[in-house]
Amino acid sequence: MNQVPPTVSELILAATPNAVAWARRHTVDILQRWHFPDEGIEVARLLVSELATNAVQHTRPTKTSEPAAHSPGLGTIVLMLWPTNGGVILAVSDPDPRPPTPRTSDPSATGGRGLVLIQTMADRWGYTPTQPRPGKIVWAEVPARPSSALGEPDFGSRQPAPMLVGRVLTGLREL
Repeated sequence: MNQVPPTVSELILAATPNAVAWARRHTVDILQRWHFPDEGIEVARLLVSELATNAVQHTRPTKTSEPAAHSPGLGTIVLMLWPTNGGVILAVSDPDPRPPTPRTSDPSATGGRGLVLIQTMADRWGYTPTQPRPGKIVWAEVPARPSSALGEPDFGSRQPAPMLVGRVLTGLREL
């Protein structure tokens, strides 16, 4: 008996550092079930890693934030995946209402490049506030067949290819 794949996949995760690994695993599993091309899965895996990392960071209370009356205890993030005609949309929600802001980071900084990678590798991306609770959903659309320029390093340029940089960052997070 053939089953029709669901139109949306949703996974609720505790906002802990290991949520990022679970988000990657879930994304790969679902996209393989949906027969998404391998090169698209690799890009989606990287972008989900960046989206989930940012969401986990924005779920933690900061020293300057008010007591979390609306989200006592451990917070959660939600990963959503849904196929489009030419790819898949990856979306991750968190309770922080502040919009995502790409920043140019110091070359020696160990973080701050996630949204830059998303801007470079996604067909498009954005965010939407959540209602009625405070928060946002940050999303990125990944093409089924990403540009080959993303996956192949250009040894003639001084800047490494975004896919190569992304693989390095993901590998470091998995350590």
